[in-house]
Amino acid sequence: MYKVSLITGDGIGPELSESAISVFDAINDKLGLKFDIVKLSAGDKALAESGKALPDGTVETIKKSDACMKAPVGESAADVIVVLRRMLDLYANIRPAKSYPHMPALRDDIDMVIVRENTEDLYTGKEFSVGNSAVALRIISETASKRIAKFAFETAKQRDSMRKVTCVHKSNVMRITDGLFSRACNEISKEYPEIFFEEMYVDACAMNLIRQPEEFDVIVTTNLFGDILSDESSQVVGGLGMAPAANIGDSFALFEPVHGAAFDIAGQNVANPSSFLLSIKMMCDWLGSKNNDSKCFEVGNKLESTIFDLVKSGVKTKDIGGSMTTTEFTKQITDNL
Repeated sequence: MYKVSLITGDGIGPELSESAISVFDAINDKLGLKFDIVKLSAGDKALAESGKALPDGTVETIKKSDACMKAPVGESAADVIVVLRRMLDLYANIRPAKSYPHMPALRDDIDMVIVRENTEDLYTGKEFSVGNSAVALRIISETASKRIAKFAFETAKQRDSMRKVTCVHKSNVMRITDGLFSRACNEISKEYPEIFFEEMYVDACAMNLIRQPEEFDVIVTTNLFGDILSDESSQVVGGLGMAPAANIGDSFALFEPVHGAAFDIAGQNVANPSSFLLSIKMMCDWLGSKNNDSKCFEVGNKLESTIFDLVKSGVKTKDIGGSMTTTEFTKQITDNL
């Protein structure tokens, strides 16, 4: 039995959470892998009710669970996910971008993963004013750079793909910070002679994600660049609705959709839950690796193939041009598991 904390979030978050719970129930009933789901509050609603976007009780429950699922939250997102990343040392942000049938992808053969350093860079929030100027500190360390590079190479090693790592930076301009990141990735690459290694400036990478996205396998980059490029890569494969994400540390992991809370369609039962449900697949893979549990891998693969077959048949939710509600789409998945 795996205990999973589920932050239900804001906007479409509660609807996606109910979709996820239905899938967990189906896994429990049909596939023989058992999950105990604990619903938790964090985000705008929690801030209004308790004065904290991330209540202490939520944090304590997350720490006692085997993994955490987080639905989208609203304007207080930084006070939830950024805090959890640092608190739990979830240093690797993993965002796959994969072509799915009947989605507006640029090509049908895209299958890449962006491995983003999750703890440093400009996202540490170290900003201050000096007279009439504003200054932000960009912190890049050798320790964090080597750690994320190693994670990227291990990811490439495990994938059934072209086994390539692309280090993305801007060392021709930011010579000290990105220069350090580049050197760290180069040094780690020597430990993996079987993995092809290349470097690319971030502007060239942004262009090539449009021009030849099929040429990428694993991209490793810094926090800010990874945030931007992962949204771009998601759009290249048809939008954020099919884009899951993981925040992984050495002993804990949190899984979420890439997209936001989408308040404009909240409560209408039209949101595509696929990105959140594919995050369950990522969670199963992580639990399988961490606990040497082959059943987790089987369940994760079954869930992804069920979603793949469903969208291949042309079934879509209303928010992406289909006719199904969130509830109907989810029932199709649970029926087919």
